Amino acid sequence: MEKSTEEAFKGTPVPSWKEQITMRAMVTSLVLSVIFNFIVTKLALTTGVIPSLNVAAGLLGFAAVKVYVSTFQKIFNIKQPFTRQENTVIQTCIVASSGLAFSSGAASNLLGMSPRVAAQTEEANTAINIKQLSLGWMFGFLFAVSFVGLFSIVALRKTMILKLKLTYPSGTATAHLINSFHTPKGAKLAKKQVAVLFKTGCLSFAFALFQWFFATADGCGFSSFPTFGLTAYKSKFYFDFSSTYVGVGMICPYIINVSLLLGAIISWGIMWPLIETKKGIWYPSDISPSSLHGIQGYRVFIAISTMLGDGFFHIVYMMGVTIHHAFFKSKKVELSNSKDEVDEYNEAKRKEYFTKDEIPTTFAVAGYIILCVISIISVPAIFPQLKWYQIMVAYILAPLLAFCNAYGCGLTDWSLASNYGKVAIFAFSSWVGIDHGGIVAGLAACGVMMNIVSTASDLMQDFKTGYLTLSSPRSMFVSQVIGTAMGCVLTPLVFWFFNKTYAIGDPDGSYPAPYGLMYRGIAILGSDGFSSLPKHCMTICIVVFFLAIAVNVLREVLKKWETKYGLYQFVPSPMSMAIPFYLGGYFAVDMCVGSLILFVWRRSNKLKADQFVPAVASGLICGDSLWGIPAALMSLAGISAPICMKFLSASVNSKVDAFLGR
Repeated sequence: MEKSTEEAFKGTPVPSWKEQITMRAMVTSLVLSVIFNFIVTKLALTTGVIPSLNVAAGLLGFAAVKVYVSTFQKIFNIKQPFTRQENTVIQTCIVASSGLAFSSGAASNLLGMSPRVAAQTEEANTAINIKQLSLGWMFGFLFAVSFVGLFSIVALRKTMILKLKLTYPSGTATAHLINSFHTPKGAKLAKKQVAVLFKTGCLSFAFALFQWFFATADGCGFSSFPTFGLTAYKSKFYFDFSSTYVGVGMICPYIINVSLLLGAIISWGIMWPLIETKKGIWYPSDISPSSLHGIQGYRVFIAISTMLGDGFFHIVYMMGVTIHHAFFKSKKVELSNSKDEVDEYNEAKRKEYFTKDEIPTTFAVAGYIILCVISIISVPAIFPQLKWYQIMVAYILAPLLAFCNAYGCGLTDWSLASNYGKVAIFAFSSWVGIDHGGIVAGLAACGVMMNIVSTASDLMQDFKTGYLTLSSPRSMFVSQVIGTAMGCVLTPLVFWFFNKTYAIGDPDGSYPAPYGLMYRGIAILGSDGFSSLPKHCMTICIVVFFLAIAVNVLREVLKKWETKYGLYQFVPSPMSMAIPFYLGGYFAVDMCVGSLILFVWRRSNKLKADQFVPAVASGLICGDSLWGIPAALMSLAGISAPICMKFLSASVNSKVDAFLGR
């Protein structure tokens, strides 16, 4: 299949880079960016598990433009061909825009500055360590820092793609998908996939509407269904009928979903009940359940320690792999790839178009310097807790970290942007100190670092996709810039929509935004030390930190030395295990249901499952997420559901009946 890819398009002319960026591509990108921003924001505000949406973006982009093409051809007799390059531009714009919904930190580090999240910590709640969220400064901050990463490593695109031939698995998979869409055989399959996506999306939307009628208040409806009994429900083990997370579970690897469930069982099934037996001994018995000096402190800081251990390992490991690969294996890989994986015709054709439209190095360097100067001036104006020289230090280190992240992502498909962000929180909150606003400073520095390293790896993924679809590097860069600009506007607006409609950051609400509290907890540790932890929490945190490292080491050792049974595939992910420590296991149950559906489907018909799982999963996610828009609008208008479906134990039901005089 690979050897015939470019030969299949031999008679199809390749448009110039300006012709690849069409008006309909931009309109399609904007519409779908709104949808994807709602999806990513909802996921970020609930559990923070964000699957790769590249394939869904490519599929929906193809479907939308095909509708335009067929409609305008019939009405206006316009026959503008829809090329794979235009499809790639749409996908790039959507991913750049929706990716900012996560990397911007609106649901994590920026939310962690807010009074609502600060009130939960009961620590360092001084005016200098709190910043009220507002659209004005969020717009300004994102525009100031979100474009810098695009210029940080653009000059290395030829080294990464042509010389080192890094894989970039998500970018490569998206390119193969787009290439297949635009061949005759692939177009037929794509039409079937689009039909399945549309049907699944409509069913998911209708089911979400049906559930709404029974959920007039918190604790009502199918989302509070005690699937495994009321005792398990109190420990947050139940299936909440979320189409979104069933769809996410179908996309995520099995081990991720199992790790989430395992983390929920270890924490809510074993650790928290044991620690609660020490109430009045390890922590005060009369303290607020949401206080970080009580049981909540153990939940948050143990989760943070697990994440930090996992992040520390991956940063060190990825830097080691990067250095080893770059200095010792690059020539060997280049020879192997050129001889065994890509035929000469494909290679020559792709190299010709990838090098055709140059992006001057002077342009990249000048752009980076200019944007850095703008950011060094504007960020301290938004966050006075950070000084200009501290921002300058961040931008001096940023290109190196962006290179490491983009290189590692090319090898493994892992983006460690959030891990670099956590390191920035620690470093800058310690540097500034709690008395001078170290919490806000650390969280703001996290936003700066995450944006740079995340957009750099995303850009290189898009260059790989463009390389394999003969899309111009200039069109890739320009569409990434346009998509980022869309994200800078859409991300604050969509976040604000949720913020005004729901109690974001409430641990017992529909949108607990776990990373807001966790990132603030990291900043507290960095600026105030470990004195804020409850009794024995520090000891447990140290243990789980090293356990997370040990689990990762075990997986890498098994991957290298135990190849007969592939046991490394069964080693859980500490990062995934940590998420339920704070939230509970309800969403892990949903995602495991998604895995079960995928497993059964693959056992019965693997080919059909592989062809249609992305469409079904995307439909489930899109339909359920789109229902959030009318639901939020009705909530703002004061329209509530007519029924409250709630479940009571037999004894409580008897008391209610007696109270009502039945």
